[in-house]
Amino acid sequence: MPELHTYQASGLSYQKAGTGPCVVLLHGFPMSARLWRYVWEDLSAKHTLIMPDLPGSGGSPLHQYVSLAEMADQVAGILDHEGIDRAIVAGHSMGGYVAFEMAARHASRLAGLSLIHSLPTSDDDARKAIRRKSIDLIKNGGRGQFLTQAIPNLFAPTTLQQHPGIVDEELQLALAIPDESLINYYEAMIARADHTNTLRNVSFPVHWTIGREDNIMNYKKILEFCYLSGINFVTFLVECGHMSMLEAPVRLTGSLLDFCAYCNEVK
Repeated sequence: MPELHTYQASGLSYQKAGTGPCVVLLHGFPMSARLWRYVWEDLSAKHTLIMPDLPGSGGSPLHQYVSLAEMADQVAGILDHEGIDRAIVAGHSMGGYVAFEMAARHASRLAGLSLIHSLPTSDDDARKAIRRKSIDLIKNGGRGQFLTQAIPNLFAPTTLQQHPGIVDEELQLALAIPDESLINYYEAMIARADHTNTLRNVSFPVHWTIGREDNIMNYKKILEFCYLSGINFVTFLVECGHMSMLEAPVRLTGSLLDFCAYCNEVK
């Protein structure tokens, strides 16, 4: 089994495992690097994995408001610290938004971009209003209520029925994230830029992972963007919601390995 080590750089705690071409895994909301616990071993058999805790989760402190662009700069700082020139960057949901910021701000550092249940667009007014209501709920002591409702909604009905332990485990991990971190993430997502043009202009391959039962990001909406870049890979998971690394880890790992192999062949 590959060893997993924890380090600190550019204000972030991150885990590192394996050897070979680098792959950065960026977790979504409201999670930490532990999100990748079912896929890191197989991925690290052929790659150097970098799995940061974004500010306010896991071992990474949150001292003040941090934007998604600043998070991307911090991740680039980890690559600098590790002496890594280029990496394939894979982001889940909110982590995908950070990955898009990396594509816009640090394009020369990317050998490939993988969007796992994520989109390039900014929030519309309705989505911003929902996030602001959630922020108010958390500020008024409703973090438990918010997460108890939000976490099950991330999973497909089949997962809820057949694997309730996975859902409960993720809820317990989410409950460990402080109120101020949850609020920062939502405020950062509300303020994020639209990266549709970034997607059109990238020079590296792009990989999309889509869940047919995703309640957060409708698969039809994601499919609208899967042709915009020059080279696109699409992984469509039928009985899967927003959490393929937990709901379909073998299939996600296989698709990521195929995508990484292609990126490393054409670099």
